[in-house]
Amino acid sequence: MTPPPTSPLGIHALVWVGDTSPDSVRYAVERTAACGYDLLELSLHDSVNLDREATRKLLQENGLRAACSRGLARDADVSSDDPEVVARGAELLHESLAVTAAIGGTVLTGALYSAFGKAPAPLTAKGRANVVSVLRELAEEAASHEVTLGLEICNRYETNVVNTARDCLVLADDIGADNVMVHLDTYHMNVEEADLVTPVRDLGERLGYVHIGENHRGYLGSGHIDFPAFFGALVEIGYAGPITFESFSSAVVAPGLSNDLAIWRNLWDDGEDLARAAHAFVSDGLRSAWASSAA
Repeated sequence: MTPPPTSPLGIHALVWVGDTSPDSVRYAVERTAACGYDLLELSLHDSVNLDREATRKLLQENGLRAACSRGLARDADVSSDDPEVVARGAELLHESLAVTAAIGGTVLTGALYSAFGKAPAPLTAKGRANVVSVLRELAEEAASHEVTLGLEICNRYETNVVNTARDCLVLADDIGADNVMVHLDTYHMNVEEADLVTPVRDLGERLGYVHIGENHRGYLGSGHIDFPAFFGALVEIGYAGPITFESFSSAVVAPGLSNDLAIWRNLWDDGEDLARAAHAFVSDGLRSAWASSAA
């Protein structure tokens, strides 16, 4: 019997801490390793406080892989029609790539293509062309650092650029770089996709990163997302990329970011219990899906 694909299991640092100060990064790294995860995803919203060399060393000492994620702001939006706004967004993306490479990360993902938040109007043709141009150039630089770019598909209230897997495939094709992959997130899929299986099948080998999140961003299994179907689809396509648990609570997330993400409730206040439960949930779900497929 062929063994199942082995995906590195990751966790978002915002399960542990709300910033990237040295003490916070150390805590996030050490707790991530202690809970049995393989990868830590760091949000770069606070990257000015991130000690790159110390973080790289900590990750290596604890045997962890790293991914970085970020969104953009209205005044630094690469999907804008305004050249100055696009230039600021491009600069921010290149700086984020530099941070990712410096800490030894192999993935830079997120809504790299637009400002984060509800857009005031539909995307324009000029704005989309700006997205393609900026990300094509970013991908070329990322390749020199052996970094893969992820296009995280977000819901309509967070972006007007791509909301479904099929939308994102078209954008990735237009960018036309081998190191640009598609990033699925079950929280966003729950809003925009007709089901949790078809997008996985549509993407196939183009799927490169996965966020696992409940419909209310709390404990896995406490909402209504059909995770068995999703895990079954991942097994069906032989997915072996990172699977990262993402959950937010106002008990941990910094107030400014909590506002951006609309985290108005304390869904949990014990990050370690949440993390251990999530690790078991995902591991068991993948094993069950593989056993069902092999039966």
